[in-house]
Amino acid sequence: MNIVVLDGYTLNPGDLNREELLALGACEIYDRTPPQAVVGRAADAAIVLTNKTVISREQIFSLPKLRYIGVLATGYNIVDVAAARERNIPVTNVPSYGTRSVAQHTFALLLELTQHAGHHAHTVREGRWTKCPDFCYWDYPLVELADLRMGIVGLGRIGNAVAELARAFGMSVLAAGSTPRSSTNDVQFVELETLFGQSDVVSLHCPLTPLTKDLVNAQRLALMKPTAFLLNTSRGALVDEPALADALNSGRISGAAVDVLSLEPPAADNPLLRAKNCLVTPHIAWATRAARSRLMQVAVANVRAFLSDNPQNVVNK
Repeated sequence: MNIVVLDGYTLNPGDLNREELLALGACEIYDRTPPQAVVGRAADAAIVLTNKTVISREQIFSLPKLRYIGVLATGYNIVDVAAARERNIPVTNVPSYGTRSVAQHTFALLLELTQHAGHHAHTVREGRWTKCPDFCYWDYPLVELADLRMGIVGLGRIGNAVAELARAFGMSVLAAGSTPRSSTNDVQFVELETLFGQSDVVSLHCPLTPLTKDLVNAQRLALMKPTAFLLNTSRGALVDEPALADALNSGRISGAAVDVLSLEPPAADNPLLRAKNCLVTPHIAWATRAARSRLMQVAVANVRAFLSDNPQNVVNK
């Protein structure tokens, strides 16, 4: 059975073993595929794997041999799952592979916002410490996390992992989500507006849906403390980016750090790229070698399950 990987480079730039994937059948792997080349490259494929390459309704109905679509990620909005369902083509994803890695990156961003270790290390490398009249210096307020309040929007697997790290740093945790829950000794569930108003750090870990698009808007940013930080390692479109840039540039909030933007790669005029006290990393929270290895293993297992007529992790049943 012919297999085509449309964009294999990001998942595996060469540091992961592909033998298990190659053993599943005749396999052609492309580093990247432009939209106009999808149908041509997948024309003879029964199985198509994609990370971020869009597979549209038109393309699905232009591929008569297609029997299976595997998304090499957790989010699957790049595939028209309704069109695939109409053709009885299962679409699978890979849940859970990056939980710890994303939580780790969330705190890497927070620690840079509060301790500025990277910035100060850079100034030392430039020679500033050797010329300093004092035994130390710092360019930003250094913030201790203990006794601060972390507000988590979306307490799923990643949100829970972030809450665990927050408690390890001595923070208390508020949470809000689409499913109301009872508070526990470790997490206090509150309304979204209360979370934005009372948290010292707001961290986003919810999916992108029509209801959550622009969840962080000018009105909610206005509720935040001027000393508060915003983190987003979920989906870029959860944030109204011009509104966040305005809040940062005006000092309405203290800082923000995002690993995702509404358009990736971003346009050069994205306001967050130049906003005051804003860190932007290039969507790498998921990309530790350990997480990518787990992703590859589950993606291969998904294909095996399909070939055994027992598909797993199907998102369009």
